[in-house]
Amino acid sequence: MVGAILTQNTNWQNVSTAIERIRAANLMNPRKLLTNYRRLPQLIKTSGFYRMKSKYLHAFLHYYTTKYRGSADEMSQKRTHVLRAELLAIPGIGPETADSILLYALNKRIFVVDNYTRRIFSRHNLIDYNSPYDSIQKTIEQNLPASTNLYNEYHALLVRIGKKYCRKNEPLCSTCPLGAMLLRNR
Repeated sequence: MVGAILTQNTNWQNVSTAIERIRAANLMNPRKLLTNYRRLPQLIKTSGFYRMKSKYLHAFLHYYTTKYRGSADEMSQKRTHVLRAELLAIPGIGPETADSILLYALNKRIFVVDNYTRRIFSRHNLIDYNSPYDSIQKTIEQNLPASTNLYNEYHALLVRIGKKYCRKNEPLCSTCPLGAMLLRNR
């Protein structure tokens, strides 16, 4: 859950460093992290936008410890749409972050739409890049079997394709494994 918030507008390697710093300080516990809030900006500096992310993380941790006593098991007992609405009400948590928490931390069946998803699907003319988040998510969920494991794996594969082939600048379309597959299906 911490990673989902820290990864906003940065790459995972920088977030991983920040998480390791939190672990090294023995604070990878929601209550400890909340009570050591003043140390948080320095610990997560590598994640970028660390002052804002400290505030977002603080708001999330307050919600998580107050409403769910810091228990992912307790939190996961709630229905997905209820949790999503609660998460979206927390400052700094948008649809992608909320859905990442739901899918990856709470094992809820919801598809995460990120910039890789938008880029890949729009370059293959399957969506308009600027379509609303929920519209893209609905399109994908309607065209995949409803499976938490599948959504998790499918999203991970899109991230992998996005990083290796469907890069923002200088995409490698001629070697992209999706290119050949889409051409066969036309």
